[in-house]
Amino acid sequence: MEPSSNAVNHLAPTLPLTTAQAALVKQILAFTTAHLKEEGPAVFVVEGEAGTGKSVVLTHLFNDLQVAARTAKESPLYQTKNQFTVNHPEVLKVYRELAGGQAHLLKKDFQRPTSLINQLDKSGDHRDVVVVDEAHLLLSKADHYNNFYHDNQMTELLKHASVVILVVDFAQVLRMKSLWTRERLARLLAPYPSQWVKLTHQFRMQAPQPLVDWLNAFTAGTITPLPSVDLADYDFRIFDDAEEMRQLIVRRNQQGGMARVLSTSGYPSILDGGKHYITEGRFKLPWDQYNFTATPWAELPETINEVGSIYTCQGFDLNYAGIIIGPVFYQDPASGRLEVDLSRYTDTEAFKRRADLTDPAEIDRLKRQMVRNALNVIVKRGVKGTYLYAHDPLLRRTLTQLYHTSQLEKENDDH
Repeated sequence: MEPSSNAVNHLAPTLPLTTAQAALVKQILAFTTAHLKEEGPAVFVVEGEAGTGKSVVLTHLFNDLQVAARTAKESPLYQTKNQFTVNHPEVLKVYRELAGGQAHLLKKDFQRPTSLINQLDKSGDHRDVVVVDEAHLLLSKADHYNNFYHDNQMTELLKHASVVILVVDFAQVLRMKSLWTRERLARLLAPYPSQWVKLTHQFRMQAPQPLVDWLNAFTAGTITPLPSVDLADYDFRIFDDAEEMRQLIVRRNQQGGMARVLSTSGYPSILDGGKHYITEGRFKLPWDQYNFTATPWAELPETINEVGSIYTCQGFDLNYAGIIIGPVFYQDPASGRLEVDLSRYTDTEAFKRRADLTDPAEIDRLKRQMVRNALNVIVKRGVKGTYLYAHDPLLRRTLTQLYHTSQLEKENDDH
């Protein structure tokens, strides 16, 4: 069976790797082999922003591991017990679907961290290699609601494995219960042999680098004129009408699929099973519903009539993303910067208290950073195009003016 879904096609181990990606897979396999028989865990960390090809590297790596473990009698990896884990139900669906189309990958090879930890606790079993995708989503405090009763998922995985391979992006930390910083992780890994590699090349977005830089600066708070770059190969637009943006997303979806409207927090959102609507002028659509199917949210045809949240789009490629910058963001009239209004944040799950955080100033700073992180993740979903609409009137006016100015400059250049 060939992998079928759009997300699977972007991750399949049959996809060619770049020279740098292939070298990284080789480097991680060499590290794994070198530390397999040593006492205590060794850790390889791959760090990279959204869209830098981290998951593709992991898929190839894990496929190579399992081919060696299951078929290569001459390999030091033969008959090793290896596991792949990701703490994101939608991304896990993609990996399990991927496993169905590969000879040496089994669906049971892929698990949520809590399931794996609880299983290994119960059996007293050990894994030779544990591969962790989206390691910034690992719980760093107990979460009884999700049946995790220890203090830290990373610590627990280290207890049960000889080698742990992590893929992490500290700019994708979105919740207090999964609070990670480079310093926190480095401190936790200090007792163990470890190697860190950073990926920087942007693969997901076919956008010119100056536009990616502009988006990074924007989500960090700085609003500047749009870069004067040729956007012939990337469709970037700013709208002053959310419904107009939605209609274009629908047309894009009819043309090639995988086009969706996404939004930041700031609109009614309660986990009660009911529908909660995002309304912006003529625009009115409900938030994404919990998806009980084996198909990722973005690939369900009916979700063209929903608005995706950070929790359904994180880790996914869309062809086109129409993004609503919600009430939690506003432009400060005095400084002109993009600021965060925490009082408008409606994702109550994100900011649960932690016993190890007591300084109100630090808590406030972390909350604001997480809100900005969520925006940065959302604006990097669109492979072929990104559309923006802002709730805040001043921000909307500023952005549309910047966009119209850049369009006029382009027209003048063309003439």
